[in-house]
Amino acid sequence: MKAQAFSYVRPATIAQALDAFAGADGAATYIAGGQSLVPAMALRLQAPELLIDIAHLAELRGIALDEDGGLRLGALTRHAEAHDDPLIAAHAPLLALAAPFVAHPAIRNRGTLGGSVALADPASEFPAMMLALGATIEVAGPEGTRRIAAEDFFQDLYQTTMEPGELLVAFHIPAARPGDRCVFDELARRRGDYALVGCGVKLAMPAGTVDEARIAFLAVGPIPTRARNAEDALAGTRLDAEGIRAAQAALGADLDPQDDDQVPGAMRLHLARVLLGRLLGRLASAP
Repeated sequence: MKAQAFSYVRPATIAQALDAFAGADGAATYIAGGQSLVPAMALRLQAPELLIDIAHLAELRGIALDEDGGLRLGALTRHAEAHDDPLIAAHAPLLALAAPFVAHPAIRNRGTLGGSVALADPASEFPAMMLALGATIEVAGPEGTRRIAAEDFFQDLYQTTMEPGELLVAFHIPAARPGDRCVFDELARRRGDYALVGCGVKLAMPAGTVDEARIAFLAVGPIPTRARNAEDALAGTRLDAEGIRAAQAALGADLDPQDDDQVPGAMRLHLARVLLGRLLGRLASAP
């Protein structure tokens, strides 16, 4: 199949992009990397009348530290940049750890963090890692810019709190602190396939004891999911075998994956427990 006919515009600023969307009466779509949109258009799952190319907007670029020491990532940051950039590795290491698991190199070279998070695919790595990192998501719209906590951003399957026509501008991520430990992994049938389950863990352990845990799963429900009961089970522990088992057991109250064509929900929950145990074991044995 081929995409239906559409018009194309390449704005020079965010304001021009927002105006173009407003003038299309809701029949427009923004495009940057296009790694999800273009296949959907080819299959006619999406048929916008106007494509608004935002891939060259300087306002959406940049990887830098904010005045408060946090990390600002422009929405056009490529998946490959998340893997390679030293600032991301130092201050948002979960993104760097997750990046190699995203599809294949050709897609990572074109796909953007903004596109991935705005799409809100529950099996995608970066939305879940934004949740684990406590990111704030900056969006622009006709009424100006606003910031949305990642906790509040994901609403349902492929649905976010962004209003029609709003444009994801940047991510603001609290910088990693001394004593923070991060790890990521996922289970898939083949490398590059969608994960059966994936997980990122960020522990604050400045003195060897878990002061705070943030655990986010992907591919276990309609949105990326914080495992808050598992996090609570780890708080105050020295990450020993008993604490790890308690966190694994607590996942039953955090996750409720449904049966689907790939695996039954009970199997996905079992895999989540296995994966969490492996990740916490790695952190416990790290020097």
